[in-house]
Parts: sequence; C-alpha cells; structure tokens
Amino acid sequence: MISQAAVIHNNEPIPLKKIPRLDVTDFQQALSAGLDTGLAITALPVVGDDILMVLRHDQQGRLHLLRTAKFNTWPSLAVRFPQMAPLERELAEECGINLKDHPHPVPLRYLPRNGQEHDSGYIGSHRFLRARGEEMHEVAVGPVHAGIIEPGHFRFLCHGETLFHLEISLGYQHRGIEKALGNSRPDKRLIMLMETVAGDTSIGHTMACCQALEGLTHCQLSPRAMDIRAIALELERVANHVGDLGAMAMDVGYAPTASFCGRLRGAFLNITAMLCGNRYGRGVVIPGGVAHDLDAELIQKMMTLVSRHFDDVTEAANLLWDNPSVLARMEETGVVTKKHARKLGLLGPAARASGLEIDARTDFQTGAYRRHQLPISVWFTGDVYGRAFVRWLEIQRSVTYILARLKELPPGNTQQPVTELPAEQLAISLVEGWRGTICHVVVTGKKGELKTYKVVDPSVHNWPGLALAVRGEGIMDFPICNKSFNLSYCGHDL
Repeated sequence: MISQAAVIHNNEPIPLKKIPRLDVTDFQQALSAGLDTGLAITALPVVGDDILMVLRHDQQGRLHLLRTAKFNTWPSLAVRFPQMAPLERELAEECGINLKDHPHPVPLRYLPRNGQEHDSGYIGSHRFLRARGEEMHEVAVGPVHAGIIEPGHFRFLCHGETLFHLEISLGYQHRGIEKALGNSRPDKRLIMLMETVAGDTSIGHTMACCQALEGLTHCQLSPRAMDIRAIALELERVANHVGDLGAMAMDVGYAPTASFCGRLRGAFLNITAMLCGNRYGRGVVIPGGVAHDLDAELIQKMMTLVSRHFDDVTEAANLLWDNPSVLARMEETGVVTKKHARKLGLLGPAARASGLEIDARTDFQTGAYRRHQLPISVWFTGDVYGRAFVRWLEIQRSVTYILARLKELPPGNTQQPVTELPAEQLAISLVEGWRGTICHVVVTGKKGELKTYKVVDPSVHNWPGLALAVRGEGIMDFPICNKSFNLSYCGHDL
C-alpha cells in the first residue's frame, strides 16, 4: 500500500535501521496515501529523535512502518482524516510541536497549571468550545462524578434538552507509565505496570506486553500456554461484556437484567480467580507463557461453572431483547454509521456494531487464535442496541471458545525461557481486548534496554466516537450512550 514503508506482521521484530526515514513532507504524503487506500492509523509514537508511523492493514494482517525526524510544525491531517485528530494532539503535547490547521488543538491529556502554559509550551489551557444563541446553554459534568467511576470532565453544549456537541477532557490521573518504562530493563515491575494500565483489561495489556517481548527474543510458546492465555483473555471479555449489559439495563431503569448481570459479572471474575488467584487475572500471563497450570479437576470445575453462569446470562439477556420499553431506549439512539466509524478509526464492539468487520483475533492472529479461530461478531445499526447486541454475540462465542479450549487443552509445559532483548529492534503487539485492539510498541536501545514503550488503549480511538454518537440526542440519553461504549479513563491517561 505504501511503497516506501517497512511491512511486518504482528509481534514480528524488525531492526530500527530497516524502517525508512523520510523528510516530514514525504512522511505526511505517505501517511495520507496509506489512509486514502483504507489503512488505519494505530500509533504515532516518539522514538528518540524520530516520530514513527504505524498503520494497520486489517485485511492483509500487516503493519506498515515509516519514520521521520522531529519537526517544529505539523500540518494537521485531522480534517481530511478524523482518526488522526487524537494522535496529533498527543504528538503536539509530548513534543511541543505546533499543530497547523487542527480543528481543535487542545491537549489530549495534560491539564493547565493555574492557567499557565503547559511545560511543552504547546497550549496554555484547555479552551472549551462555547455555546452561543438563544436557549443555548452548557452543562459541565465531572471530573468528580456522582458514581464511583474514574475522573473525566464532560462539557455538553445544548439547545434546550438537545445535545449539539460533547467535549471530553481527560488526563486527571496521568500516571506516567510510559515515561517510567523508558531506558529501563524488563523486570518484575514491567508486568506489574502492564497489569494496571487499565485494571479491567489486565490480561489484555499484559498479553500485549509479553507477546512483544517474546517476538523480540523469538520465544516460542507451547500450545498449552497459548490456550491458557486465550482462556484467560476470553474470560476477561465475558466478564466485562456481562457487566456492560447489566449497566446498560440499569441506565434505562430495567432492574432485572441489571441485578442479574451485576452478580454474574462477579461470577465470571471468580472463575478467573480460580485460574490464578486474582479476579482480574493478575499474575497469570508472564513472559514466556503463563504462571499457572490447570489440572483435570480444576478444568472440570471451570467448565461446569462457565456453562452454569452462561445459562443465567442467557436468561438475563433475553429479558432485555424481549422488553419493548428497553428496546425503545436502545434502538436508533447514539447512532454511529459505518462510514463515520471508519473515518474515526473506531475499534472493538463499537466498530463492529456499525458494520466494520475488524477483530485482531482474526486479522492479526497470534497464539491460540492461529489454531482455533473465532468468527467476528458484527451488527449493522451502529446504535446503543447494536453495541449491546454485539456484546451478547461475543459472550456466546467466547463461552463456546473457552469450553472448547478447556476440553481440548493440549499437554506440555507452560513456560519457556525469555532471553535478553536484542539491541535496536522494534516489535509491535496487537491484542483484541474486550474494548478493542490494544497496541504496544516496544523499541530497544543500543544495550537492549527498553528505549521506548508506547501503549495505545482502544479508548484513545473510541472516545471521539462517543462524542459523535450523542450529537442530536437528548441529554438524558447520554448515560446509556456512554455505557454502550464504556471506555477507559486510566487506559487513556498513561
């Protein structure tokens, strides 16, 4: 697709010197050409004195790489390619680059300090868009919320009760994880940090990290370790999807499914705890395999509980689909069309609910997903109902996958040694977390240290989708739209 670019597979290492370096004009032209031909921007990390471009070709399962030297002014591509908007804001924020002609050049994460300029000199404060005109008004929510959720500020521009525009300001809990990993050696702290990138996606982010390290060191996992990882990842998906169905039911005031799914989410988390001793899967995935094995007794117990709880989830979900008042709140609410989902670069259930057949488990297969494939769960309405129904489809298919992997778990060891990282190499790991495709970019330095570690949670790509979904809706429908995306604050604020 891009003649100058280096092309690699998921988790395939490449020497830095083999990634072409272009001047900024050629770099942007190549980036535009790739986006024009249907590639999707995945990451735009800073690697030393260079800026790296990572584009996905979902149909071919390839990653296209280019780099350019840092520069002072970046002519924005966001008007033509809206999926570039958040990554350009991040680039300006991290490097002090001046964004030229960006539609809304405010910080992606960092907040102003007493109205003073940010350290990068990029922007003095988050300038919110203003609502003007008769009956126009603004509603500010957060960063401290009524519920026990993470901090984030939402600014609604409304005409009466009709929501014209939502502006989302995050960055209230920036923890500096990426900065902490720069110029360090992989150690126990690395996995601990990966497990806390987004607490509800501990397995997904840790798997992405371990796969990148294994790719760099050419470590080959046993089929048994691959299958246990897949079981853990699908358990994480099921637990969160079940919880989301319950939360969406709660936001439309439908108590039966809300209460059932709240309990059942905990039941699936408890199955994960049976695997590794932690309900969120911390400690199960390690470089070279998994830290916990399964014996016949535990396998049988897990299969029994997964089947039993799935039967309960089926009843709770059918209550939703059979209730006309619930469907009236979900159908044709918060619509994101297939065209707009592609333009914004949406990922995960949010993309598949709008008709985009993208899933890293199929498009960028690794581990157990190479030997045992999953069908892509896709819908076409792009509304709250679609995002809920895609979750239900994925629950069914993930449960079938978990039971099959438990029943057919191959023999063998669960760990392989991981050698020292090679010098000046790069690997990119994509994992389909329950919110969408997780991307980890790992670059080593001259002595094999972690020179750059970049994490892109799918929430970074999906927050603009929420802002678009609520346009033209009543402000009272924001909670159900928000929950249908259920994006991460801390995964965004790294």
